[in-house]
Amino acid sequence: MSHQTLAKEIVQLIGGAQNVSSVVHCATRLRFTLKDREQANKQSIQDLDGVLSVVESGGQFQVVIGAHVADVYKEVTKVSTGSSSPDELQKERKSKGTLTSQIFDVISRSFSPLLGALAGAGMIKALLTVITMMGLLSTESGAYFILSAAGNAVFYFLPIFLGITLSIRLGANPYVGGAIGASLLEPNFTGLMTQAGDVSDFFGIPVVLMSYSSTVFPVFIAVCIYAVLETQLKKIIHKDLQMFFVPMLSLAIIVPLTVLVFGPFGVYVGDGIGAAIGFLSEKSGLLTGLVMGGTWTFLVIFGLHWGIVPIILANLASGGDPFAAMTAGATFAQMGVALGIFLKARDKKVKTLAGSTILPGLLAGITEPFVYGVMLRFRRTILYIVAAGAVGGAINGYLGVQMQVFAFHTLFAIPAFSPMVLYIFGISISFFGAAIITYLFGFEEKKTKVDIENSIVEVVQPLVKTQKVVSPLTGIVKSLADVEDEAFATEAMGKGIAIEPTVGQAVSPVTGVVTTVFPTGHAIGITSDEGAEILIHIGTNTVKLKGKYFTQIAKEGDRVSEGDLLVEFDIEKIKEAGYPVTTPVIITNTDRYIEVIGTDKEVIQAKESLLTLIV
Repeated sequence: MSHQTLAKEIVQLIGGAQNVSSVVHCATRLRFTLKDREQANKQSIQDLDGVLSVVESGGQFQVVIGAHVADVYKEVTKVSTGSSSPDELQKERKSKGTLTSQIFDVISRSFSPLLGALAGAGMIKALLTVITMMGLLSTESGAYFILSAAGNAVFYFLPIFLGITLSIRLGANPYVGGAIGASLLEPNFTGLMTQAGDVSDFFGIPVVLMSYSSTVFPVFIAVCIYAVLETQLKKIIHKDLQMFFVPMLSLAIIVPLTVLVFGPFGVYVGDGIGAAIGFLSEKSGLLTGLVMGGTWTFLVIFGLHWGIVPIILANLASGGDPFAAMTAGATFAQMGVALGIFLKARDKKVKTLAGSTILPGLLAGITEPFVYGVMLRFRRTILYIVAAGAVGGAINGYLGVQMQVFAFHTLFAIPAFSPMVLYIFGISISFFGAAIITYLFGFEEKKTKVDIENSIVEVVQPLVKTQKVVSPLTGIVKSLADVEDEAFATEAMGKGIAIEPTVGQAVSPVTGVVTTVFPTGHAIGITSDEGAEILIHIGTNTVKLKGKYFTQIAKEGDRVSEGDLLVEFDIEKIKEAGYPVTTPVIITNTDRYIEVIGTDKEVIQAKESLLTLIV
């Protein structure tokens, strides 16, 4: 499915463009805020090709796409801009949902637009660290200062960017929000301070001066208060005067309050959080890392992991963050399990699926394709990930490893952590430990052949679904390799199964639409409502009979239900004419499915389960 088609399908299934209050995206998922969640068809969205899963968390309707989320988001915005008015956004902010979910929603939606810039700038800073350590670039050179500016700018001016994105989320004027953040960095104001703790005054009121560059919490508090103030000012100021009076009064009130109250309080909050984390790390970095590394995967599943970003950034502003180092163990444990499955799996589809998730995880830090496509399918691996992630997190916590610049957990971001050698040791334990455990102990529960279909249904989670195709014929089950036609026997036409019919009737194996009926009646194609394309080809070379001994019942374009009669044929006369009646039942769009699994029965009745399709 193209990005454009997928975007249109998603918007339609969430209740249309009119049901979208706003939409943003992070590294792997579209994050919708819907006016009415009851209008969204969650199950149908999960069934779409290109959608890994749907998660309702943090006050958002999250559609997990994976690495191509930016392309899909671009198409979504063409269909639905999510352009709620400020009044609608104000109502949305006060709408139903727990306080916790609303807080996570505000945090997530404020940081999501900045993640690309933060990660890119962080990688520049990490690269500069490496090339200066190697002596390839002098720290006194013009090139170093220019690249440093590129890497430092988004962090230094973070209060401005955050003021804009947070104001958008809260339905306030984003440029006034940005101006509030900018006021904390304005040279006349920063010039009042020679060192942190200096005191100035505002009309005789003492002002404790602090550095607000790279801070998060002061502007968060200030803009939240500003959003409320703006709403109240609009109620009492005439509309003709609002254009300049509301921004003027907002800045005149909020900026002084920020430097007098909100700013110092926010700095103390950030310092307090950093001190608490430092205390935990010093008292038991091993235990803290054990918990963080073991539980991080579950935060990712629910999309709540971005709620930790403000804490990480606040710690980075203070010199370094241990949280990111602790949670890195979980990311590399997931990739280790993917490698273990890739090496262990005999099934080509499973091997390909696992292998395709390794590079996005290691090179881009995007693990959702693995989490939703592999881990939730093979649930035993969750224990491996928790164990290996906890061990790696405990090692990094115990050794005091910290992230120095913002980056995702990738191989390229290794220089962002210090001490780098100890960090490599910690993540290597998680990665190789998970891979070895997976390879030695396996990733699937052992099942008997008789239970194979039921076992698949048991292990497959909502995002890895099954579809059933019943037998169109009564007869003896055979392998496709037994069909006297190379196109079918080699599975060139698609995977499936063959039946030697004992009753001269073929019924519909699914509910759907008859898409093809050959004029001779010997072959018929059906597309199920779930999208499976099925070909029933009665006999080998029976096209030469030119319709003799075949009676068509269904016509092209007919809608049929499972079990409806499609065609009747005379088995004995077809055989007497010298043609085998072994009938392939083929899934012609096999590439859509992870696996096509046939029944283990030797004899089957029409309308009994024949094929299980793993989506």
